[in-house]
Formats: sequence, C-alpha cells, structure tokens
Amino acid sequence: MAIPFVLIATITVLDIYTGSNVQLGPLLVIAPALTASLAGTRLTALAGVLAVAAQVFIAGFLGGVTTPNRMAQIIALTALSALVVFLRFVRERRDRALSLARSVAETAQRVLLRPPPRRIGPLQVAWLYMSAQDEAEIGGDLFAFARATHAATRVVIGDVRGNGLAAIGEASLVLGAFREGAHRYATLPELVAALGDSVSRNMEDVSDTEHDVGEHFITCLVLEIPDDALSAAVMINCGHPPPLLVRDQRVTVLYARQPLPPLGVCEPRVEDDRTDPFTFECGDMLVLCTDGVIEARSPSGAFYPLAERVASFPTTNPDTLLHHIHRDLLTHIGGHPADDAALLVIERTPSHRPYLTPRPTDGHHRYHPSGAGT
Repeated sequence: MAIPFVLIATITVLDIYTGSNVQLGPLLVIAPALTASLAGTRLTALAGVLAVAAQVFIAGFLGGVTTPNRMAQIIALTALSALVVFLRFVRERRDRALSLARSVAETAQRVLLRPPPRRIGPLQVAWLYMSAQDEAEIGGDLFAFARATHAATRVVIGDVRGNGLAAIGEASLVLGAFREGAHRYATLPELVAALGDSVSRNMEDVSDTEHDVGEHFITCLVLEIPDDALSAAVMINCGHPPPLLVRDQRVTVLYARQPLPPLGVCEPRVEDDRTDPFTFECGDMLVLCTDGVIEARSPSGAFYPLAERVASFPTTNPDTLLHHIHRDLLTHIGGHPADDAALLVIERTPSHRPYLTPRPTDGHHRYHPSGAGT
C-alpha cells in the first residue's frame, strides 16, 4: 500500500532534480491508478489529491505554475485522477453487491444441502461435494441423512439429470420429500414410493424446461441402516451407481437384484420384495457416490476406477478414506470436474451408547435428534 505514495515522493524529487529539461510530472498518474487496484475509494482519492498537489509543487518550485504546459499537466492529472476515483467507486459498489449476492447464494445452498453430522446413531460419516459450476457449492447431486421412527438411520444419495445451479430445484424436491418422509413412513418401500410420487407431481414446477427441454429424472439410492449390527441393512436402487462395501480391505459392489427406474420416469410402484438386504457389521464402511465420480475421465478418456482405488487405500476411518479418494480423483481428472460429484463414506462404529428414537406423540411423529453432533 505504501508503493503509490513512495512513487509520488520519488517522481517529485526526480522531476525537481532534472529541472525543466526533463518533465516527469505526468508519471504521477501512476499513483492513483495503482492505488485503485490495491485499495478502496478513499485511499485512491487520497493518492489522486497527493499526486495533483505534487504536480503543483513541482511547477511552483520550477517557477512555471501558470505556463500553458504546466497548467495542461495539472488539469490533465486532475481529470485522470478524478476518473480513476470514480471508476474505483463504481467497482466498489459492484463488488459489494456481488459479495452480498454470493453470501445469500451460499447461505441458501447450505440450507438446501445441510451438512450431515459427523456422527448419527452408531454411524460415523464423512462427505465430499464438488460442483461443476464455479462459485457454486451445490448442483444437481444430493444426499441427506435422517433418523427413522424406529432405531435406524435412513440415507439418500441422488443425481439430477444435468448439473450446476440449474439443477438445484430438482435436487431440492427430492431432499424436501426425503426429510419429510424419512420419519413418517414405516418401511423403505413406502418412503421411496413417496419420493417418486413427489417427483412425478412437482417436477414440472421446479425443472428448467425453458432452457432444457430434454427428459427430466433423478437417480437415487435409498438405504436404511439399523442401529443393531445384527440386523440386516436394506437398500433400494433407482437407477443409481451401486454402493461399495469395504470390509477388511476387501471391496464388494452391492448390485441391486431388481433395480427400479429413476424417479420421474414412470409412476412409482415399490413392492417389499424389491428391497436388497445386506450385512453391515461393526468396522465396515460404505462408499456411496454419484456418477460424477465413476464417470470422471482422465485426459486420455479413461473412467475413474473407484472400486479398484478404494481397495488400495487405507481404511482406518471415513475421513482418511475420503481424503485419499478426493486427492486421487483430482489427480485422475487433472483439473476441475466436468460434472457434479458427491461422495459419502459411512462406517459402523464397534460401540456406541443408546440412542433416542422418534416416538409418536398425540398422533404425530416427533423427531428427536440422536447421536453426537446431531
């Protein structure tokens, strides 16, 4: 910040030293121009005033304030300094408006995609979200956690067709329906049917059909993980990439026996036998992702081999595993992701204290947060 003012002093001394033969006074305009790029309107105006004062001082010291040449230099410097101050003022107002808009957008995005707690029930959670659009914290990928009416945690991860800010409306539709229905419906098929019904009824109201006239749908994976490690976890896959089960450094891809179509493609009809149970023991980890991860391409066009890479990483805890995947994924891409990407790593901890579960009160379900940090 001192550089512009040092320049004013230096140019003044040099111009006086060289006399009338070499006139360096016009270079004083550099000071307010440089200040405008480094500081605000007030300091820019101060630099402009000092530059004009220095020009008048030089002209007076050399005995030529009223000469046409010196007067022209002073007037030109005054006009240019005033213009620089005005442009800096306009830029400052624009920056404030942009900062306010960005703050509002970030707050709205955080409310929509609420960061899950580090621990919910007996589960330890780590998550990562990468948006394909600059300045966006959320796009067309979604995930959420909720406690069920019984001792279990329900998880959804999904992917809207499309990416960036234009897909937020459709993502919010699924997130809202999941948060409302997770503690309302007793079984997972009922919850998935409610998600499909909400998407079918409201998709046209939230989708950007004006700029994207193609088909709109949402792939999703919904899981229910009981607190009791002896009970089987269940999942319903609606056209989404299958999860990975990590057990003792071995990775198993949990393919659905009868996957359902994505939400919004057809009327949802979910039977109890369409669920896929699997064992999720203490110390096991689940890796859930969207297609922005497994379809991420290297510069040579190769897809990211998530299952192979996960098998090669240390799995001491969810944060460590997520860190390795994130770093390796960015190295594989070699730059910014071309699609939204979301990752969840969930571990069942070997021990936990008893957790409260929601209980119906006066005919309504009341949600009681449970677990550390919830």
